[in-house]
Amino acid sequence: MKTIRAIIIDDERGARQELIRMLKGYPKVMVLGEAANADEAEKLIMLLKPDLIFLDIQMPGRSGFDLLETLNHIPEVIFVTAFDSFALKAFEVSAMDYLMKPVREERFKNAMDKAIGKISGEDEPSVFIKDRGKYQLIKWKEVHMIESVENYARLFFGKEHVLLKTSLNKLEENPDCQRFFRASRSILFNLDYITMVKKDIEGTLVVLKTGDQIRISERQAIKFRNLIKK
Repeated sequence: MKTIRAIIIDDERGARQELIRMLKGYPKVMVLGEAANADEAEKLIMLLKPDLIFLDIQMPGRSGFDLLETLNHIPEVIFVTAFDSFALKAFEVSAMDYLMKPVREERFKNAMDKAIGKISGEDEPSVFIKDRGKYQLIKWKEVHMIESVENYARLFFGKEHVLLKTSLNKLEENPDCQRFFRASRSILFNLDYITMVKKDIEGTLVVLKTGDQIRISERQAIKFRNLIKK
């Protein structure tokens, strides 16, 4: 397994030291440096290009979110904070995890297992969703259809569905969603779930393993036919 290069960003020296202590149990994780504010962190990240950062949110000057907005190289992020009010926003920026101070060993292990798996290429592409007050990790391969709902995307998996605050355009650009095809302005579907393709007087109809029937727009039909010929 590759060595994971990490940076710890927190304005509290004691909090940084506690994370360093906990990381000693993970010999494949190398702490490249520490930063007490966003300005220091930005310079370190640009210079060292870490795989993972442990990031506080409320710091003197710029916040942790402000820092992420300025980065060209964005590593995996585990937020470590004393405030639970930022949890939803943290996952909206695709954070790996969100840990509350003081950090419990069990929660830290869960976060590190996810981080090590993903960074080492041993993890399957997934997305965190907040549903009815709880966060859940959903594998993209289990999602068979995505529907646009105003400022959200509704993900369908199994017999369940949840909302993710994003657009279909952004999901199309996400490399984790490369197996999804844009059927129309409002629908993406997982190509791996196709069981039948029909032609009728209205055009092209795709039937999924789940029984869902999806009409492909005239504009997308040629692209789809070329795709399934490959």
